[in-house]
Amino acid sequence: MARILVTEKLADSGIDYMVSAGHEADVRLGLSPEELLEALPGAQALVIRSATQVTAEALEAGRDLVVVGRAGIGLDNVDVEEATRRGVMVVNAPQSNILSAAEHAFALLLSQARNVPRAHSALVSGKWERSKWEGVELYGKTLGIVGLGRVGALVAQRALAFGMRLVAYDPYVAADRARHMGVELMTLDELVAEADFVTIHLPKTPETMGMIGRDLLAKAKPGIRIVNTARGGLVDEDALADAIRSGQVGGAGLDVFATEPCTDSPLFSLEQVVVTPHLGASTVEAQDKAGTTIAEQVVLALAGDFVPFAVNVAATEVSEAVRPFMPLAEQLGRCFACLNDGLPDRLDVEYQGGLASSSTGILTLAVLKGLFAAGTEEPVSYVNAPQLAAERGLEVRETTTATSRDYVNLVTLRSSAHSIAGTLTGTRGEARLVLVDDHSVEVPPAPHMLVVRNDDRPGMIGVVGTILGDAGISISSMAVGPSRTGNTALMVLSTDRQVPDEAFAALKSSGGILDLHRIASV
Repeated sequence: MARILVTEKLADSGIDYMVSAGHEADVRLGLSPEELLEALPGAQALVIRSATQVTAEALEAGRDLVVVGRAGIGLDNVDVEEATRRGVMVVNAPQSNILSAAEHAFALLLSQARNVPRAHSALVSGKWERSKWEGVELYGKTLGIVGLGRVGALVAQRALAFGMRLVAYDPYVAADRARHMGVELMTLDELVAEADFVTIHLPKTPETMGMIGRDLLAKAKPGIRIVNTARGGLVDEDALADAIRSGQVGGAGLDVFATEPCTDSPLFSLEQVVVTPHLGASTVEAQDKAGTTIAEQVVLALAGDFVPFAVNVAATEVSEAVRPFMPLAEQLGRCFACLNDGLPDRLDVEYQGGLASSSTGILTLAVLKGLFAAGTEEPVSYVNAPQLAAERGLEVRETTTATSRDYVNLVTLRSSAHSIAGTLTGTRGEARLVLVDDHSVEVPPAPHMLVVRNDDRPGMIGVVGTILGDAGISISSMAVGPSRTGNTALMVLSTDRQVPDEAFAALKSSGGILDLHRIASV
């Protein structure tokens, strides 16, 4: 019997499941951080929701912990890296609310199209206004789905039943996979130009923040209607309000906001807008599923069985030779996704040198984890990464070679269009990118990077440096690698922050710049 500390409200079904498995459910709600530290010693499992902060200090206090379970999706309140270092498994319930979220997106879509909230409010206040609240049908309209992950796919299924034409933007889904779903893939600019309705299902990342902004809305089909049940901040709320007032946007349905709780917004006074206070997962069924699912995962972890929704791998399960390369592999995956602007049809992963004699499967999982990290609306784990690859039509091929010409160990990712390779150097095993698109470079991965392919002629470094300098961007490090033919060169730069859109556009339009990519490696 294990003691399972439960610090937040959990569905009774989850508590009952853990107790029926022979464990003690120690329910202590509303603990302060200090009280949590006092309650953790002797607990083999900790079950939380979003309020409890599982810090390094908490994990130190919980020396007997085998597993931390989050009854929900997000893991911002858990120090997963520290848990991994200590061999503590972290699990979540990633599928508990996807159906509820998809249905809520459709609820906002229909409510907004038919003016349900405003018509209801008018009627109960004594006004019979049939002509004022005339709506539009969904049948025959084009629905643009921004993010075709689990929730986006469920929305697509339901939209097909309404007779809607489906288009989508998702660089992490293969075209064949989208076609099987009855969806046509296109760029984001093309999508907003064609769609009558847009529904957003993306994660919140530096790349997606403010994605639906003034410039994009200006390119949209007049009268387009926007629905966001994903994350606050993906839509520029001020820009959206202005676009609705001008008539460029016909209306919106929002469940999430840049700052929450949100009780004051320029959108709240507009009749064309339907809003709800982050209710996407607020159904009896979703809460019940979250409680039951996390209880099942915790019980499996305590029994030492396979845990489907584990988000990390206990450090003790990885060989000493391979473990130092896990962060590098994940960084390479992230970098490759940015370099490729999404998902390739096929990914070749090659391990050269001493690594070839070890089991490298966990490194390939780390590559996939990094590859999908910026492109899905749910946390990516070592366990679900292969499933995500299969769902999105990505073929992965792993090869090993015992010899490496220039490095003791080398990890290389390659598609038909791009390649990137990295290694660990020095006595401290510091990560280095050593190959980008077959150009030899040597630069440490950094949070913000820029890859520039240009004509190999004098003055190009000055062009890039001047534009970045004018934008107030500092260059932290830089590597230049010529091509084997000598016709082009590649610059890989680390910057103090992400290059803003204006500077990026200026670089892209400069003479001699052939290709340009922003990379976020962590």
